This record gives sequence, structure tokens and C-alpha cells, in this order.
Amino acid sequence: MKIVVIGGTGLIGSKTVAILRQGGHEVVAASPKSGVNSITGEGLKEAMAGAQVVIDLANSPSFEDRAVLEFFGTSGRNLLAAEAAASVRHHVVLSIVAIDRTDNGYFRAKLAQEKLIVASGIPYTIIRATQFMEFLGGIADTSADGNVVRLPPVLFQPIAADDVAAIVAEVALAPPRNGVVEIAGPERATFNEIVARYLKAVGDPREVVRDPEARYFGGRVEERSLVPLAEARLGRIGLDEWLRRSQTKA
Repeated sequence: MKIVVIGGTGLIGSKTVAILRQGGHEVVAASPKSGVNSITGEGLKEAMAGAQVVIDLANSPSFEDRAVLEFFGTSGRNLLAAEAAASVRHHVVLSIVAIDRTDNGYFRAKLAQEKLIVASGIPYTIIRATQFMEFLGGIADTSADGNVVRLPPVLFQPIAADDVAAIVAEVALAPPRNGVVEIAGPERATFNEIVARYLKAVGDPREVVRDPEARYFGGRVEERSLVPLAEARLGRIGLDEWLRRSQTKA
């Protein structure tokens, strides 16, 4: 089976490409560096030729509200047009849990991307994931005020990139759902507790403080704003195991 992975050299993309190639599939790891650009349209026709599945893992280089909305809109329209012309049978996109329940610019842009896919007429599966464990350090940095990290005491259920990639590959090989699949890590705890565990494990001395007024990427969040509300597909790698693996690699 020929599968095109847009964003195939990124964190999730590179892992997904490796899994699919190990399964014997013909995989195009598409990125601007490889001559496939979903914003300009360069190389899309050639990459899509003969493809049965397209996995969209592209991400905006900017998180500014207008820029990210323009990125996902332009990229989505270009990809879907190229897929329609190539008679692609399954469009898979990685999205985010709770984007329809949490108000920030990035989430609004991803929700607009989802709506383009649903309206396209191409069979699809939307995979909504919770935050990646690999981004815990970045979250701490963006929430820091000097040596204090302020986080809302809401529920949090991060998932390891290895689990995300494994599920993305599995979904890509299955029939289209024409709906949403939610995935999350195996452990659920408060946001501040998980980040505090992470910082302690990596030897970061910053103090994590529960702050009900703290925002998440500019948006207000409530107790269940960042976790699946219904049954979700759970990853296998818990935080402690992920930390152990990360420290071993380092």
C-alpha cells in the first residue's frame, strides 16, 4: 500500500513512517525539504499519485492566531484537492482532544481543519490526542514566572509520542471511521502534579504552583477541559516509563 505522510520527518511523522515501512508499505515521508509543500502545493500531485492513504501530521511554524489559522486552512485545502484528484481512499489527520471545548487560537485553527476534512467527501479518520509527554518541558517553560511554574489544577492525561505513532499507523491501515478517535495516555492526574513529577525527574528545581486562574496557551480551562469525556484509546507508556526511556536515550 502506498501511504503519504505529510510532516513525515517530524516527531510523530518520523516514528509513523518507520512503523509503516517496517510493515512493508511504500511510504512517502513528505516535507518541504523533500520537495512536497502543502502550503505552496509543490510536489503534491507527484506524491499523491497511486496513494491509497494520506496521513496529515503537518504543523504550523507559527502559533500566532491568524498565522496558524491560515496555515491549517491553506494546507488542508491543498491536500484535500490533491487527494481528490488522485482518488485517495483514506485521509487521516492528527488533531487534539477538546479543541471544541477549549478556546485558544491554535485549537480554533485545528477545528477549522477538521471541518474542511469532514466536508471534503474523502473518507477520513480524525485522531484527537491529548498533549504529548515530549512537550512537558515546553509547557513548564511557557507557564513559568521566574522560578515558579503556575498551572491550573485540571485533569491531564499526556501520551507518549511512540504510542501516538503506533496508533496513527494502525488507524491508517484500518477502514476509514468517518469520525473521531480519541487517544490519551494511561495515567490521569492533575496538570500541576504531572508537570511537577516531570521537573523533579529531570532535575529542574522550579516549583510548580496550583493556580486556578492560570491559562493554557492563553485559554481558560476547567477540570475536564484537557481530557477525553468519553471512552478513549489509551497508550501503553506511562509517565515513569517514558521518563526512564528518555533518560536512557539521553
